[in-house]
Parts: sequence; structure tokens; C-alpha cells
Amino acid sequence: MNEVLKAISERYSCRAFTDEKPSDDIINAIAKAAVEAPSGMNKQGWRVIVVKDSALIKEIDADGMATLKAQDDQSAYERMMGRGGKLLYNAPCMIVVVNEAGGSELDVGLVSQNVTLAATSLGLGSIIVGMLRMPLSGARGDEFKKRLGFPEGFDFGMSILFGYEAAKGGKPHVPDMDKIIVIE
Repeated sequence: MNEVLKAISERYSCRAFTDEKPSDDIINAIAKAAVEAPSGMNKQGWRVIVVKDSALIKEIDADGMATLKAQDDQSAYERMMGRGGKLLYNAPCMIVVVNEAGGSELDVGLVSQNVTLAATSLGLGSIIVGMLRMPLSGARGDEFKKRLGFPEGFDFGMSILFGYEAAKGGKPHVPDMDKIIVIE
């Protein structure tokens, strides 16, 4: 099987990471894969913020979990507690894709997919996480955006967590081939 198809079939949403950071060469390769993503009319209306500051990731995580805990509907909080009690799964690294106001969400998705496939091909676990939106829109949201270096006029698009898997052997979802429609 070719390497791209292998990465696609092996990628899964990793929800438990070790504290070990990948090397700068690996992180840079993943960031490069992010900006190699296609975009509509090649506008590249996104920016890619690479976060290697584990303490900042943990601080944002704690704020997000506190926000979840304070909600009337406890279902999301209970779900996260059942997954280890971490919004950001103890990931040592994160890429935050920010988008020009009114920019293409599809383009953000293309960047996100490139990141996860690059991480998988380099032997890392990854997961695309939209829940970062909560702490970024909460009471400390402006502070976190500043510390993350959001450019002026850019909004949160998506975050991708990556690092070494805490437990090897995560399984990708089983593809449902009935979802394919062929017109001949």
C-alpha cells in the first residue's frame, strides 16, 4: 500500500498522550505539512500557530474543563471525565489554525487533515479538537488568544493535538463502504 493511503487508513483520534515532546524536526515537518494544504483560490486565509508550551496547553485545558463543569448540562463534562478528565488529552504539542474573519472553514479542515496525516506518517498520535473554542471564548479568551499569538482579525478555526501515544494500538474507525455512491 502506498504511504499516503497507509497514513489515511491508520489515522485515528488519539485521546491519551505521553509528556514527551516530538523533536523540533518532526514538529517543523508537521507545520510545513499544514501550510502545504490547498485553499480555495489559493487564498491561504489561515495562519498556523504551533504551541510547544506544555504549561500553556495545560492552563488552557484546566480553564476549558472548569467551563464545562460550570455548565448546566453536565453531559460534555461527564464525557470528558470518562476520557481522563482532560479537554486536551495531555498533549505536549498543539497546532491552532486561525482563520481570517469570514474565511473558509473548508480550508481550515484541509489544514487540519494535513496535520493529522503528517503526524500519523511520522509515528505520532493526533486528534482534531474543536473544544478549544470554549476556553478561547470564555472569560480568559482574550488573554489566551494574545498568549497564542492570534493575528489581528483572525478567529479560531480548529486545533490539532499531537504527540506520542500513551498506549499504542489505537484503532481507526471501520470505514462504512455503504457510504460510497458510484454513478456509472
